[in-house]
Amino acid sequence: MQHPCLRKVLLLPILASVLALAACGKPDAGKTAATADKATTRDARADNEKSPNEVKGKAEKKDEHGAEGLLKLSAEEAKTAGIKVEELKPQSLVDQVVLTATIRANQDRIAHVAPRVSARIVRVNANLGDKVKPGQSLAQLDSIELGDAHSTYRQAQSQLSLAKSDFERAQKLKADDIIAEKDFLRARSEFEKARSSLRAAEDKLTLLDSSHQESESGPTSQFPVKAPFAGTVIEKNAVLGELAQPDKSIFTVADLSTLWIEANLFEKDLGKVRIGAAATVTVTAYPGEVFKGRLTYISSTVDKESRAVQARVEVPNPGGRLKPEMFATASIDTAATSTALTLPIEAVLLVNGQQMAFVQEGGGFEARAVELGDKVGGRVVVRNGIKAGEQAVVGGAYALKARMLKSQIGDSH
Repeated sequence: MQHPCLRKVLLLPILASVLALAACGKPDAGKTAATADKATTRDARADNEKSPNEVKGKAEKKDEHGAEGLLKLSAEEAKTAGIKVEELKPQSLVDQVVLTATIRANQDRIAHVAPRVSARIVRVNANLGDKVKPGQSLAQLDSIELGDAHSTYRQAQSQLSLAKSDFERAQKLKADDIIAEKDFLRARSEFEKARSSLRAAEDKLTLLDSSHQESESGPTSQFPVKAPFAGTVIEKNAVLGELAQPDKSIFTVADLSTLWIEANLFEKDLGKVRIGAAATVTVTAYPGEVFKGRLTYISSTVDKESRAVQARVEVPNPGGRLKPEMFATASIDTAATSTALTLPIEAVLLVNGQQMAFVQEGGGFEARAVELGDKVGGRVVVRNGIKAGEQAVVGGAYALKARMLKSQIGDSH
């Protein structure tokens, strides 16, 4: 039988091993507490190191572009950005038929200039694009046929002068019964024949685009080709030394003060428009600019292939800004009218592929997705997204877009 003291000695090592194993299975409570205290201290220090402006900016971030999507600008910032607002109200709109068109020269005021007789070009006085006056010489030509006509005219003049003298002398002799009746009649006949020959020679000169009065000075075979009216030289085929023919124009002169806008009017729109209706024309060369005119012609026939009717809008062009052969868009007013909300075209911006406009609301500016309709002049119809009575931004929208995108970039960081 063991002594009690000896049993205690043997149990002590076993108890120590059990306690050691238990301690290995539990987390280090002291180390965990120390780590938590360190994290708390670091967070507190970070909050204390933030400046008052950073804390204020974080608090105001929601007010500037938070969940409500409002952009807030001070009065000075809005003035600098050129912000302008307009209360949207329904406006009366005239329905329009919009057509793709081509600009042409006014065919009633265009001339293909050619000589009436074959002639060689000896001098060219006008160049392509020149402004010319009525009767201005475009080129000087030399024609053998015209030279012969001048010779014939001068010969007829001489014959008439001689026949006139003979006839006057025969009249005096006849009055004194000195010559026979047949001699008097012969003299009168020669005089009438000479006068007819001169008239025929003069008519031929006129037909050859010349005049016998000019034959007294300079070469009788030369003559000028003249501009028929004031206009612009839009085509030039005159080459020095070449032979000009009556069937081929050497200059084309057009009066571009008015132009024709030619378009195809489809059958479905034929009953909507009338001759004399107001029309507007736009071209890509002058974005946002509108040229006003009137519908002056609707064809009486339908093209059997395109099933369209040719229509024409006449537009004044005093500054010469519109050019023949430009592509254009013609909007012709119809008799029907409607009401709609409209915005200036520049007030609608493309943001991330979506048409958007800004509305003043709640002390700030809110970006709204809008559904657009037709363009009317410099404005566009708003079908959805903004209601009547709301204050829409009509000026400075680009500045608001830039501020909105800048704030979104800031949020992403």
